[in-house]
Amino acid sequence: MFTFLHAADIHLDSPLRGLEGYADAPVSQLRQATRRAFDNLIALAIEEQVAFVLLSGDLYDGDWKDYNTGLFFINRMGMLRKAGIRVFLASGNHDAASQITKALRLPDNVHLFSTKQSETVPIEALGVAVHGQGYHTRALAENIARNYPQALPHYLNIGLLHTSLTGRQGHEPYAPCSSDDLKAKGYDYWALGHVHMREEVSQSPWIVFPGNIQGRHIHEAGAKGATLVRVEEGRIAAVEHRDLDVLRWSLCQVDLTDCATVDLAIDTVRQAMETEQANAEGRPLAIRLQLVGESPLHPELHRDSATLTEEFRALAAGLGEMWLEKVRFATQRPVALAADLGEETPMAELVRAIERLNFEPTALMELVPGIGELQKKLPPELLHEGGLVPASIPEARELREEIKEMLIARLLGQGGSR
Repeated sequence: MFTFLHAADIHLDSPLRGLEGYADAPVSQLRQATRRAFDNLIALAIEEQVAFVLLSGDLYDGDWKDYNTGLFFINRMGMLRKAGIRVFLASGNHDAASQITKALRLPDNVHLFSTKQSETVPIEALGVAVHGQGYHTRALAENIARNYPQALPHYLNIGLLHTSLTGRQGHEPYAPCSSDDLKAKGYDYWALGHVHMREEVSQSPWIVFPGNIQGRHIHEAGAKGATLVRVEEGRIAAVEHRDLDVLRWSLCQVDLTDCATVDLAIDTVRQAMETEQANAEGRPLAIRLQLVGESPLHPELHRDSATLTEEFRALAAGLGEMWLEKVRFATQRPVALAADLGEETPMAELVRAIERLNFEPTALMELVPGIGELQKKLPPELLHEGGLVPASIPEARELREEIKEMLIARLLGQGGSR
């Protein structure tokens, strides 16, 4: 019997995004999060006395700024070497051969798979054959899985591959292939990478995305870690996730349907925050609130959104080791506006004019000519694909609806009791 550990998408020294602008943001934790999560991976491998570790691509986050990133990795590989643990590494799109320009010699317990063709490394003492291939270019469009060899008879066969399979939302379609392509090879376990959400694609054979080990922004919310695999009598006996993240991102949806007052809404939000904090099991928490439901407070929530956001931020600060990344005001009116205002009143016509406003980037340029100059003055990290206002992502649509609701609420001057 032995165990091995499967991880992917480490993205060493990748910045965490979403809290940088806040004075109380955990700067040191944000800067060191990916390294500390990787240290947790090393500690888990040593504690569990695993036979080997599989790293399925995107160890790095692109080209290094200096040698420190590579030196950190080599030092940790040395710790595994001292513990007698081998490492098998297949490069992904972020650390493709063409991107890593400051390569350092790896310790002899680490095998880096070729980027030119698939290769097989037998581990005779365990009866294991590890197959893999890395990326020779950042945007790999070919199905390299087809070139992997068939399973070696009388071995436990494992394949390392950085792939999007047939496509996953939010991930580029690199090294595309199907589950049937992988199953056709006859392997016992496919150690995949590239998709940052954990997914067991198949259990016969095992085809697993372990997800990344540390969430880097709100779109990588939830527990993050690696997959521990136990082998008994030459067969996969157990596959389990182990948390490794050191700072957790949480998307917290709060239903305010039954809240008749703002004080009750704030108390409901506080309870939701406490629940998320408990689920984080002592980890610092970066949280995004999404307020939903057909709420009688809808006009007041949108009218006073800035003030309420600061109240929610204070709630988070008071709970300790929690930072509010953003608040999305996505409640709905329990009664249609037309029923309250009538069809032919001046106020109803003003509201309809606001609802017709077009907040698409081109329309904004025409509506506010100076927005182009503002865009030029902003740093690149605040822009989305070169523009001030993202045009197509769901988050942008939500933002535009929030703006309309806020304008309508201000116009009507409505509000609930406090």
